[in-house]
Amino acid sequence: MSQTPVFKDDISVVLCGAAGQGVQTVEQLLTHLLKQAGYNLYSTKEYMSRVRGGSNSTELRVASYPVQAYVDRIDILFPLNREALNHVAKRITPSTVILGERAKLVSETDDSYTVIDIPLTDIAGEIGGAIFSNIIATGVIAALFGIERSAIDEYLKKRFGSKGESIVTKNIEAAGRGCDIGDSLLSSGRISVELETNDTVGDDIIISGGEAIGMGAIAGGCNFISSYPMTPSTPVLTFLAGQSNTFSIIAEQAEDEIAAVNMAIGAWYAGARAMVTTSGGGFALMEEGISLAGIIESPLVVHLAQRPGPATGLPTRTEQGDLDLVLYSGHGEFPRVIYAPGDLNEAFHLTRKAFEIADTYQIPVFLLTDQYLIDSYYNIQKLDISGINVENHIVRTGKDYRRYSLTETGISPRGVPGYGEGLVVVDSDEHDEYGHITEDHDVRVCMVDKRLRKIEPLIDEALPPKLLGSSDYTTLIVCWGSTYTVVREAVDDLGRDDIALLHFSQVYPLHRDTAPFFERAKRTIVIEGNATSQFARILKIHAGIEEIETITKYNGLAFSVEEVVAELNGIL
Repeated sequence: MSQTPVFKDDISVVLCGAAGQGVQTVEQLLTHLLKQAGYNLYSTKEYMSRVRGGSNSTELRVASYPVQAYVDRIDILFPLNREALNHVAKRITPSTVILGERAKLVSETDDSYTVIDIPLTDIAGEIGGAIFSNIIATGVIAALFGIERSAIDEYLKKRFGSKGESIVTKNIEAAGRGCDIGDSLLSSGRISVELETNDTVGDDIIISGGEAIGMGAIAGGCNFISSYPMTPSTPVLTFLAGQSNTFSIIAEQAEDEIAAVNMAIGAWYAGARAMVTTSGGGFALMEEGISLAGIIESPLVVHLAQRPGPATGLPTRTEQGDLDLVLYSGHGEFPRVIYAPGDLNEAFHLTRKAFEIADTYQIPVFLLTDQYLIDSYYNIQKLDISGINVENHIVRTGKDYRRYSLTETGISPRGVPGYGEGLVVVDSDEHDEYGHITEDHDVRVCMVDKRLRKIEPLIDEALPPKLLGSSDYTTLIVCWGSTYTVVREAVDDLGRDDIALLHFSQVYPLHRDTAPFFERAKRTIVIEGNATSQFARILKIHAGIEEIETITKYNGLAFSVEEVVAELNGIL
């Protein structure tokens, strides 16, 4: 190399290999070690739909300041095979340093890449086999960031202690050999890493989107979750199942999605606070249950982690293609609320709020995430749970209890069987105030109007969009859901006083004062991860916004910061 590559302040490290090669193990080990050392961290992954083989990659951004978004840039690449190098080739630049076995990555005459040769196979063979290659890689990267060996050893003991002393000893040896290589790269000047640590980062928590949704559910009083496992929604089920004993949660893996949604509705009927987690294909099977919740006015919280469709589509990739599916799900007309968190804090607080709104208004409430948000994680300050109370809206019933009593707000007192003297009747047919089946046309009109009367107060409670940037903007950049952190960083990078960002974390119903944000702009650009600009259409229909330009992406990958910057520069 003609000069030492110097990486400063914000470093993108990418690990890539086949499923089964331990990329996820390296990610988990490094995330813990780097965070404990005081570095700000962001991580996300993209992976193929297979148990073995293929190419999966994980990006770790290690920074002197908080980072929460995906970038295309690769500063340090650790590919575990040739296929991995090909997989991320479009992201490699002349500044990228590749660490790995040169003979397995490039030909002897190939000088198109900067490769630092690390004999992983030979070292791993000396220790006990190829299985230790990923731990050697962990040691190399940890050393580049100045992680103390004692910290590495302690964490390896904790991580592998249950597998016996021999396994722990070999992993410590593998990490140590990797550290020797990393130290040598620094001392010889082949790589320079300049980052600042922050003592307060050690007090942060580091969680994934799936964990944030699960924690928000617990804060919302969730005590029942039913699901048929489906990527990428399953982490929420597994998290809550893992917390079931601590928080008295019943976690039920149903035989199919139809059973899952009906179990949740039944749980609410019995007085529980229930949640369903699924993805688009599973949700399609739940739609009759959604409509059932609509007519019996049952609270229901549904988490839908989006992935590309139609049908099986790209089952492990990301997209924002199910907004229309949720908005128009279930036959008939009934009110609903749709939240789409933009970051981990919103994932927690909006999930908690979903339970509150569902219970208050006796309606289905939807949380729209996607693979990108669910599988991303980064360090954040400890979640603020002060002032959070679970308010139960169940009433003790009297002898003349009417489940669907006509009220000015459309909200009837909700009783549950066995709590009071009243009979709690629900039915999927149209019904009278007592819940008994009716075909009376006048009663039908009264009941439809009653249910729809909830819409106005729901609009009153709608969350306003978040405006960032100059209030004197002429161009308004709009995004919703998980694109928020990427678009926010991109807009910051543009550094233009005439641009502002408007993010929606509630996409239906829209806040009453939505339109004025657009009236002040000469240009409106909506960025979303689908092919048909579904949210832009909502803005046109429900806020009367006509002149909208769009940036869309639907190849299964998340937007990157650089990509959004380039797209906006191209338009502007």
